[in-house]
Amino acid sequence: MSENNLLSQNSAPHSDVEEIKRRSQYLRGSLTETLQDRITGSIPEDDNRLMKHHGSYMQDDRDLRNERLKQKLEPAFQFMLRVRASGGVVTPEQWLMMDNVAQQYANGTIRLTTRQSFQLHGVLKWDLKNTIRAVNDSLLSTLAACGDVNRNVMCNPNPYQSEVHSEVYDWACKVSDHLDPRTRAYHEIWLDGEKVVDSQDNEEEQEPIYGAVYLPRKFKIGMAVPPSNDVDVFSQDLGLIAIVEEGKLIGFNVAVGGGMGMSHGDAKTYPQVSKVIGFCTPEQMIDVAEKTVTIQRDYGDRAVRKHARFKYTIDDRGLDWFMNELNNRLGWKLEDAKPYHFDHNGDRYGWVKGKNGNSHLTLFIQSGRVKDEDDYLLMTGLREIAKVHTGDFRLTPNQNLIIANVSTQKKKKIEALVKQYGLTDGIHHSALRRNSMACVSFPTCGLAMAESERYLPTLMDKIEPMLEESGLREKEIVIRMTGCPNGCARPMLAELAFIGKAPGKYNMYLGGGFTGNRLNKLYKENIGETEILESLRPIISQYAKERQDGEHFGDFVIRAGFVKAVHSGQDFHS
Repeated sequence: MSENNLLSQNSAPHSDVEEIKRRSQYLRGSLTETLQDRITGSIPEDDNRLMKHHGSYMQDDRDLRNERLKQKLEPAFQFMLRVRASGGVVTPEQWLMMDNVAQQYANGTIRLTTRQSFQLHGVLKWDLKNTIRAVNDSLLSTLAACGDVNRNVMCNPNPYQSEVHSEVYDWACKVSDHLDPRTRAYHEIWLDGEKVVDSQDNEEEQEPIYGAVYLPRKFKIGMAVPPSNDVDVFSQDLGLIAIVEEGKLIGFNVAVGGGMGMSHGDAKTYPQVSKVIGFCTPEQMIDVAEKTVTIQRDYGDRAVRKHARFKYTIDDRGLDWFMNELNNRLGWKLEDAKPYHFDHNGDRYGWVKGKNGNSHLTLFIQSGRVKDEDDYLLMTGLREIAKVHTGDFRLTPNQNLIIANVSTQKKKKIEALVKQYGLTDGIHHSALRRNSMACVSFPTCGLAMAESERYLPTLMDKIEPMLEESGLREKEIVIRMTGCPNGCARPMLAELAFIGKAPGKYNMYLGGGFTGNRLNKLYKENIGETEILESLRPIISQYAKERQDGEHFGDFVIRAGFVKAVHSGQDFHS
């Protein structure tokens, strides 16, 4: 679709970001010149908007902000670099590359994200090009890891259904490749690729799916394999639920319109869970994904970015409208959805024997942060494993790591390294901690209102004794924390969640579904640690005494009347 036709579909005044993209010559902007400026560690805001499409955000160290201001120095500017790995699968060689660039160019740590990708923090502007080149030399990429495009496609790691995982993973890679931006800007700027002659009439050739202004906002796809919903498939703009019959993948149920982000105090913004609309075969899935993306491209709100996600496009116009539009673009109709069932959305820790004869070890990584500490050499241990491992590494949607496809010959060596470095499968932790997630937040995220990654372990230290006293140490409860309501750790689906409101203050939410199928509800607003613990103690005690057989915490707090059930984001604030 030409840009003129696209604009006729959405004629409202456009936001400044839309103008930046339109002027950018397919994401080029003035990035080449900006990166050569050695006077400052920052980049102009227009280029920062474009940088997101290349996989990076400019940040500064907020721990140092006031001190540098006193010294009349500019903020400690640095860049977060996100590396895509479809389905979270990487080779040992790629893991070693990430380890090396983290040590050489970043802050010496690797962050495993809730979208099964890597993040590096603390990369300086003058090191960006070398870092991105190293990533691409290992056959990974940062392109479209952020920005107004389809993001990293998630896929259930599924170590206990090896042959199904392999097939679903292949489809995840195919849809990811199909929806990649086609602009040559990435190769020109970062990889010294040949420059493309500018032209005003080659939009179809440059970006046949996205057009010159790309999408109104980010777009997320996740593929779940029941009974595990670890990808939180209902949080995705487009969710694909694998349907397996007699051990064979026959297709996917299609769910549309999920999304987590919102803004405090703005009832027009809300998280949403997607709705299942039908079934397609694997061969039809890429067509469904493309047409869904183009509908959002043409009808998503380009005037108000807070209202630009796909969930609002569907909620504003209705599911029937979307299905008619999808059918028209496909030229065929989805079949009726097939039966499916989810049991959980967490990881299964420890060693698991796969059906292909290999073994898989799921390790617990607190908040996804891979680093060495004085008493826990996690990064070193994983580095040594990568040197001998002949299978693959899988980043889970819960920020953990699977040492996957371990051959019988290598298992003893890897077990010895796990023991030598004290790497943990999390079994000695409480079930609450094993089911925890946190976003990065301070000191690097510019959106952070409160601590998250650095604080959640401390808070759990104080919640766990309550669980011990009540006999609930091994009762799984999904707990998540974020420093703002952007939703990066998908807190709105947790049974117990804390969303940052101000330094040391959080909104407390209860009642999400254990399998990720229901939103939670605000229970208390703007509370600190003392009130959090005072609020939780009687709820935990009552849950221990009054829960029914098999009743999950999120279901109990609804039955007991602490909060109401929320099945649609449009009821989230009511």
